[in-house]
Amino acid sequence: MSLLTSWREVAPGPATVVAPDERLPWPQTAAMGVQHVIAMFGATVLAPILMGFDPNVAILMSGIGTLIFFVLVGGRVPSYLGSSFAFIGVVIAATGYAGPGANANLGVALGGIVACGVLYTLIGLVVMASGTKWIETLMPPVVTGAVVAVIGLNLAGIPIKNMAPTPFDAWMQGLTFVCVGLVAVYTRGMVQRLLILVGLIVASLVYAVLTNGLGLGKPVDLSGIANAAWFGLPNFAAPVFEAKAMLLIAPVAIILVAENLGHIKAVAAMTGRDLNPYIGRAFVGDGVATMVSGASGGTGVTTYAENIGVMAATKIYSTAMFVVAALIAILLGFSPKFGALIQAIPLAVMGGVSIVVFGLIAIAGAKIWVDNRVDFSDNRNLIVAAITLVLGTGDYTLKFGDFAFGGIGTATFGAILLHLLLRRGGTN
Repeated sequence: MSLLTSWREVAPGPATVVAPDERLPWPQTAAMGVQHVIAMFGATVLAPILMGFDPNVAILMSGIGTLIFFVLVGGRVPSYLGSSFAFIGVVIAATGYAGPGANANLGVALGGIVACGVLYTLIGLVVMASGTKWIETLMPPVVTGAVVAVIGLNLAGIPIKNMAPTPFDAWMQGLTFVCVGLVAVYTRGMVQRLLILVGLIVASLVYAVLTNGLGLGKPVDLSGIANAAWFGLPNFAAPVFEAKAMLLIAPVAIILVAENLGHIKAVAAMTGRDLNPYIGRAFVGDGVATMVSGASGGTGVTTYAENIGVMAATKIYSTAMFVVAALIAILLGFSPKFGALIQAIPLAVMGGVSIVVFGLIAIAGAKIWVDNRVDFSDNRNLIVAAITLVLGTGDYTLKFGDFAFGGIGTATFGAILLHLLLRRGGTN
């Protein structure tokens, strides 16, 4: 087996299905790469803003991380790596970030992200040596569904409490998620696939009319875009390794394992390929990419459901288009003008989009239950899911001396331990 896959060119057509080791002619492959950059754009940009990271660094590291992943899986698993929302709650807890603007304790968060990447890589190496059965035993669908749902529910208070400082902003948040809903339901094709990005653009235009035109709120300031250079270095930052933050952030690796495992199984089902031999290598790729990102000032990364959705819609699974997408993201990362454009998005509009995104994450957890037909007439499943949701949503916190372990962390480990404790019990 060669270290990297080689692509066989296939002719484009309306019914063409392109396998991971195939590709369309390069012009069409490049167009598909652009489409995947757009698909990941909204979430990859939103996550760093919510944590006070530099979006340019996050975009740059998403491209570099995707290339690292591509190499470590031998180019055989089609996937894009972008900023993970699983880090938001623990980063905010570790740094005390209240937003908006830059995170003053960014280095502490980066140290935790690097530690998470190390743990994630070690898990991947163990899986490569021993297989995936133990992972699936520890995290069956009832556990992974609850953990994914908790990520969205735990973050729900951020946009509502922190991103609507005035009554006008609260109304604009509502208008924003209505815009996203209208795009999701009444459009078709790629516009519908890009519901977050299109809804954000429409809501920003409405905001500009109401504020810059009618004076109803804080006007949109575009001077930063005009003054920014087209090309330049992003604001790289170095990690600070603080034990308390590392212990808080590193366990996110468990959540990333659950996410990545689900994504790989979804891609395997779509492509008809056996990707089980690459699961350990995929974990290692994610872990190494997270370490590199955290060491440079970027967020932790994960495989992206948005891009998996695009593959499902287009039936094009070529890994070549993800190489193209990664190179485009790297170019965007070196554009201060792009970063200034992101910073110009009104806070209330970003808050409305956040409500949608966090809600979609919560529903994604419920979808795992539905897709895997989790039986909630079984009291074991019922108790595991019920307690996990309340632990995460209520930000249940346990303290060990000066260390506080709360929210997503207690929910994740609580779900795993509860399942292990109850799985041998009866159903009544």
